[in-house]
Amino acid sequence: MENCEKYEAGYFMPPERCMDWTKKDRIEKAPTWCSVDLRDGNQALIVPMSLEQKLDFFTYLVEIGFKEIEVGFPAASETEYEFVRTLIEEDMIPDDVKIQVLTQSREHIIKKTFEAVRGGKNIIVHLYNSTSRVQREEVFKSSKEEVKKIATDGAKLMKDIAATILGTNFWFEYSPESFTGTEPEYAAEVCNAVIDIWQPTPWRKVYINLPSTVQMSMPHVYASQIEYMSKHMHHRDNVVISLHPHNDRGTGVSDAECGILAGADRIEGTLFGNGERTGNVDIVTIAMNMFTHGVDPKLDFSDMPSVVEHYEKYTGMKVHPRHPYGGALVFAAFSGSHQDAIAKGMKFREAKKINQWCVPYIPVDPHDLGREYEGDVIRINSQSGKGGVAFVLEQNYGYKIPKAMREEVGYMMKNISDHQHKELSPEEIFDSFEDEYVNYFDPVDITMARYRQNSEDYKTNDGMHVKMDVTIDGDMYTVEGDGNGRLDAVRNALRETPYDFNYNFITYEEHALESDSDSRAAAYVAIADENGWQYWGCGIHNDIIPAAINALVSAMNRMNKVKGFISKETE
Repeated sequence: MENCEKYEAGYFMPPERCMDWTKKDRIEKAPTWCSVDLRDGNQALIVPMSLEQKLDFFTYLVEIGFKEIEVGFPAASETEYEFVRTLIEEDMIPDDVKIQVLTQSREHIIKKTFEAVRGGKNIIVHLYNSTSRVQREEVFKSSKEEVKKIATDGAKLMKDIAATILGTNFWFEYSPESFTGTEPEYAAEVCNAVIDIWQPTPWRKVYINLPSTVQMSMPHVYASQIEYMSKHMHHRDNVVISLHPHNDRGTGVSDAECGILAGADRIEGTLFGNGERTGNVDIVTIAMNMFTHGVDPKLDFSDMPSVVEHYEKYTGMKVHPRHPYGGALVFAAFSGSHQDAIAKGMKFREAKKINQWCVPYIPVDPHDLGREYEGDVIRINSQSGKGGVAFVLEQNYGYKIPKAMREEVGYMMKNISDHQHKELSPEEIFDSFEDEYVNYFDPVDITMARYRQNSEDYKTNDGMHVKMDVTIDGDMYTVEGDGNGRLDAVRNALRETPYDFNYNFITYEEHALESDSDSRAAAYVAIADENGWQYWGCGIHNDIIPAAINALVSAMNRMNKVKGFISKETE
């Protein structure tokens, strides 16, 4: 990497200190958004969108809330021209939406552009020419005055043509292209010369767009440049400062956010940052960043899966699974410690009944983006922990795994994932849990049980009597027993069989699987052998009493799988 020596900073700091923006800690309100998906985004595609795709995409951008949409460079090709004409002639543009068209500051291109928008209601005509030192010296071989004249000549021509077209509301926008490589004082000189020609008013403001055509600096430098322009701009109250950040250094979102703090009023960008080279600024990310700070972004991303689907359909691009907010895995936690914290955070909000979002590791409620906790938040692989598995089983299937049981179940799922070298779906987790723990009736199966309290006085606890049929290894036995409760009575009755069921009862928990009055019951029983090893079982039944017995039998059968029952005759 010794070639780093040939690179030097191509940007310019303002001639005065401009750091007032650093005193702000957040963006207070949403900027005006301008989608450039149909122009800048489209020209970056390997296969540009068809007319039908662009028309559909335009309609979708309107649906999610964009009020300003750059629709193309109509003088560049017949396809671009036809698209603009179709939008106007088919009356597809709502009255509260402005379409924006781009034009170089060249006479024949400006005239063609105005021809393309005849009959439109609200049109932004976006004029640009490059002003950077590199472009002036190496491309145009022109002086500062000559480059400024390109801008002012175009501005005059636009004003003259617009005056001859009745029935259309025109707004003018000017971009000193390659602004980030332009001396700030010279950029201000050119922009002010254009503003003075257009003479903005409160009811007909002028847009000055300051593009990061190529990112050259860290975000704080760009913000200082924006603040300088804002402080030295003519008719500032009647000027909308717009930003068009690209993403060459990977800081497009930071540039935009810092630029807003520095005085920008408007952002031009695309969904998920599609654009030339490394892309444009990602409007989805900026808008959702505001949302997580309690600011309404004025764009509807409440169904993020649909936004992703539309974007991928129109562009042929794919949203990276870890892309902020929109990626398939952005809420997915595989780490055991993260899963445990998330599950506890969810429980905390539910128990406290608080609206404030305060869940560890997840900065935004997935439900607010049309995502689900099930399958989106906690995902299970060989790195996952007990809390994650318990969360999946509860959220998807209603099983509230006892805390003492979670580690055992968690390790079982980790081992399955590790052995199969894959993530486990909720269905696979449930199937594995059910196969191992739930209503496990082999080789022991209690097929019938009748219970009777030993005292007719319900206030007196004289224990319980049970008579039951039990099948063990295919042989049926009818046995009876007494105990201080149903589970104890069953245990004592089993001692009347030819087998030695040597275990100690450890714990029991139960809950309803559903919220309905006729819901099924789930019971969990833990027993221990003579060495203290514990075995869990889960029972499901419409009645809690059979559910508890099923759980005990399941635990016994799991113990038998490990060590086997001992026949009394053998003993």
